[in-house]
Amino acid sequence: MADGNRFFPAPRLILAALVAGVLAGAVAVYVSESRSGNNAAPQVAADSSQDDVACVAKAGRAKAVAAKAVGQVAGLQPADPPQSLKNLAFNGPDGKPMTIADHAGKTILLNLWATWCAPCRAEMPALDALQKEKGSKDFEVIAVNVDTGDDTKPKKFLSEIGVQTLGFYRDPTIALFNEAKTRGLALGLPVTMLIDAEGCLVAHMNGPAGWSSADAKRLVDAALEP
Repeated sequence: MADGNRFFPAPRLILAALVAGVLAGAVAVYVSESRSGNNAAPQVAADSSQDDVACVAKAGRAKAVAAKAVGQVAGLQPADPPQSLKNLAFNGPDGKPMTIADHAGKTILLNLWATWCAPCRAEMPALDALQKEKGSKDFEVIAVNVDTGDDTKPKKFLSEIGVQTLGFYRDPTIALFNEAKTRGLALGLPVTMLIDAEGCLVAHMNGPAGWSSADAKRLVDAALEP
């Protein structure tokens, strides 16, 4: 089991990341001491689509799965209410645009991260380890980098820390983060969303977690149960 302390960088690293984020004109890094990140309820528009209506009907399922989020993933909160995230867009490993809908039939752990975000950097090896062990035709960790500019910096970082299993997903426009923010899902980085095979949000959290831990693996198993 991974050491939980590795996912919460020293205050000086968080401060450095905050400064870097401001200089880059990026969103604020989530600070682990803040309690507000996991209390913001997702919003569903008044003119909800049929997909949203279908997702709302899964509220009981979302609560049941989120109840399994304990220990190192205890920050994960049930979607209230569940909503469709099929249209969330980003670039795939081949550089071409895609959406969550392109992963229909697969449960997704969607993580938004940036190289200037210290907590994001700290949890990336754990996300890679989770994908290596639990990734399958039924489950994938999709870690989307939101650095502005070209791919050079994020690719170099992932190479330096030995990430080998995660696909290289990107959104240099930060539109994905802004969409998550508009929906009440994101206050800073990292932000993580558990999405079911029909594209419905099951649970979400702001801040890092021990994604390579036994707690995380049990959570994935619960999300994959019929």
